[in-house]
This record gives sequence, structure tokens and C-alpha cells, in this order.
Amino acid sequence: MARDVTVWYDPEADYLEVLFEKREGYFRETNNDAVMEKVDLDGNVIGFSILHVSALDASHPLSVTLKSPAA
Repeated sequence: MARDVTVWYDPEADYLEVLFEKREGYFRETNNDAVMEKVDLDGNVIGFSILHVSALDASHPLSVTLKSPAA
């Protein structure tokens, strides 16, 4: 099943946001200070955001594990 993915970049703020689903939710921290995951009210990941995108170093890729809700 095809889904729309929304990608938004604000060059002034150097902020990237990717949403897999358009649902009510909130951002929470990850193990990387530059990355926040957006989760719905049940804790399912529905997107993520990255701060300071232009500062990322191509020789050291960004690696983050997005959390799933507790089973």
C-alpha cells in the first residue's frame, strides 16, 4: 500500500522534518541530540526531525534507532 511521506526543510532554521503519517502526536528525544522522533498518542513512530542538517558530516553518517512502543 502506497503512503504519502511529507518532507519539509527550513533552510533558515536548518531543520528537516519527515512525516510518515499525518496524525496527532508529539516529539520525543532519541539517543542523538540532533534527532527527535514524532510519535502518535499510542507511541507509534510517525516521523522524525533533524536539527542542524547542514552540519552533518558525510564521513560519519547519522545513526539513530527509533523506538517502538513497549510490547
